[in-house]
Amino acid sequence: MTFKTLDDLTDIAGKRVLVRVDLNVPVKDGKVTDATRIERVAPTILELSKKGAKVVLLAHFGRPKGEPVADQSLGMIVPAVKDVLGQPVAFGEDCIGDKAKAAVDALKNGDILLLENTRFHKGEEKNDADFTKALAANGDIYVNDAFSAAHRAHASTEGLAHLLPAYAGRTMQAELEALEKGLGNPKRPVVAIVGGAKVSTKIDLLSNLVKKVDALVIGGGMANTFIAARGTDVGKSLCEHDLADTAKQIMIDAATAGCAIILPEDGVVAREFKAGADNETVSIEAIPADAMVLDVGPKSVEAVNAWISRASTLVWNGPLGAFEIAPFDAATVAAARHAAARTKEGALISVAGGGDTVAALNHAGVADDFTYVSTAGGAFLEWMEGKPLPGVEVLQQK
Repeated sequence: MTFKTLDDLTDIAGKRVLVRVDLNVPVKDGKVTDATRIERVAPTILELSKKGAKVVLLAHFGRPKGEPVADQSLGMIVPAVKDVLGQPVAFGEDCIGDKAKAAVDALKNGDILLLENTRFHKGEEKNDADFTKALAANGDIYVNDAFSAAHRAHASTEGLAHLLPAYAGRTMQAELEALEKGLGNPKRPVVAIVGGAKVSTKIDLLSNLVKKVDALVIGGGMANTFIAARGTDVGKSLCEHDLADTAKQIMIDAATAGCAIILPEDGVVAREFKAGADNETVSIEAIPADAMVLDVGPKSVEAVNAWISRASTLVWNGPLGAFEIAPFDAATVAAARHAAARTKEGALISVAGGGDTVAALNHAGVADDFTYVSTAGGAFLEWMEGKPLPGVEVLQQK
């Protein structure tokens, strides 16, 4: 992938730079409760400001469906953005039209302005040409630093790159470079760990991965569907029995592609799903009819860790068990810590992403030790599924 970055932007003092960022952060009682996404885009904003650009931030918040909604105004995000950046941030009460123009015209070199929620206009999600032109009127240069919104072909994520010189911000650059190392042009062997509750949400992902990786570890509730498809009784475990044929086809495709499928050999079972529930470890062939598998067992962890030890690249999406509830977090924590240790030794490139995965790595205390942890959610998943991301495609130099 070749795309222009901030390194290609010289002599930008006084230029109006439209920066698409992701400020879709959790808010409670009008206050931001997790500023991670703001922290991720801070380096791009501060670098542009330092170089004397007039920095104009574009973002969406929530799903206002093309109409102004008071409690989805980006105005309430401004204090958190100021805190993270450590400098003043102005606010424009619209993202197009007279109010936006007046706010942009008032900027001095190095100033930072956040414009109102782009989704307050129907033209944003429709990627409407007139709306895109109205956005572009306030900028000389476009920088996209919102990989997490890159799977959407919206006016502010895709359309603007056709009207203004377009560059990848530092977060977008880091994400694309990490993803290239993960699956684009990886160091082999490549092992993928895919967990989570349901196969139905990850059919495209599994079908793509078996063609790209050397081994695919399947954990979480979705492993039960594969185990049941082989004819093993999984008791009361979460299982999509109607997807048995899909699971069989994925295993056939893996065999054809030379990809090893790693399924649990043992499981930690309980009769109820609650913290500290009575549990036992059983062979996967001996799951009691009245019990459910809530984590993979120690033999399975050994097998997973052996593959992690063999790998040069690891791509991870989804936990191995019900990690939110102890003691069913043991397998996920053990594998995460082993991957982190191998990464710190310089023996492994580890790329992880997806909401539950980020939470699981934080729970294991190793999120900072992975090569790259993506907070992009849907965009990360679509990239793993091998789908083109409009916001990325448009940045690539043809």
